[in-house]
Amino acid sequence: MKPSEISDILISEDAIRGRVAELGRRITEDYANKELVVVGVLTGAVTFVADLIRQLDLKITIDFVAMSSYGASTKTSGEVRLLKDIGHPVEDVHVLVVEDIIDTGLTLRYLLETIRARHPASVETCVLLDKPSRRLVEVPVKYSGFTIEDKFVVGYGLDFAGHYRNLPYIGILDQ
Repeated sequence: MKPSEISDILISEDAIRGRVAELGRRITEDYANKELVVVGVLTGAVTFVADLIRQLDLKITIDFVAMSSYGASTKTSGEVRLLKDIGHPVEDVHVLVVEDIIDTGLTLRYLLETIRARHPASVETCVLLDKPSRRLVEVPVKYSGFTIEDKFVVGYGLDFAGHYRNLPYIGILDQ
């Protein structure tokens, strides 16, 4: 059932499932015979991370960070805060940062700089949604699920003020 606040379903549950499987195959090929630390960004990427790691035929470790730049608004504050850091050492290991969405790039850039300072063997990014029209800083994204227009979206882990994360699809929030 679609809540009345969702004006349209942008990406269906089936489309998400298929794209996550594709991303899993590519990541598995790229990291064959390597150990990988998958770092999910809480809370939005939890659903994506859970589905993605089940598609990986690799030896992995999972960790999470918590970042904040939105609060209860539909606009970023521009201020990025690290609320929970990685618990595993990442020096000389391969790291894949998994994020639900990249728009301005500020949060992801801050996180990548933080991880690179710890000297991993490599660090790459995987995002479910890429919103390039909102980009303020360039950030390399190796694996991208879907490119979307500048709409405020919810579902499949993405929220507005903590709501709608449980929707199995990506929907446009009616503002």
